Amino acid sequence: MKIAIGNDHAAPQLKLAVAAHLREKGIEVTDVGCAPGEKCDYPDSAEKVCRLVTSGECDLGILICGTGVGMSIAANKIKGIRAACCSDYFSARLTREHNDANVLCFGARVVGEGTAFDLVDVFISTPFCRGERHCQRLEKIKRLEEKQG
Repeated sequence: MKIAIGNDHAAPQLKLAVAAHLREKGIEVTDVGCAPGEKCDYPDSAEKVCRLVTSGECDLGILICGTGVGMSIAANKIKGIRAACCSDYFSARLTREHNDANVLCFGARVVGEGTAFDLVDVFISTPFCRGERHCQRLEKIKRLEEKQG
């Protein structure tokens, strides 16, 4: 598995900790975020991560900003991305299971390191449940995306 990870200036330390956590699990990480002390805007990191996911170069993406909200808004502007801002285990699991989300977003000012690790672990280990109702809903989401051109 290969994960793309990005952040803005509010989350470099948590991004580094999450990347290290993933690497300890043997997961390849592509870091496109900013380093501690650098300024960067969350839409730029969101676009980089999402392009890696939509191109197939990375399997999933993780985006971390102050709250996770800005990253999720920006990420969901990219065709083919289903980004979810999660701060609890249940939501992170169900967004993979029911929505086939491919980008997890969370906030460094909202969750601590331990919770971030839990969110990431459940997000990357939960498969999409290909039940008929979930697939029908994803098709509806794809049609909404197509309507926007």
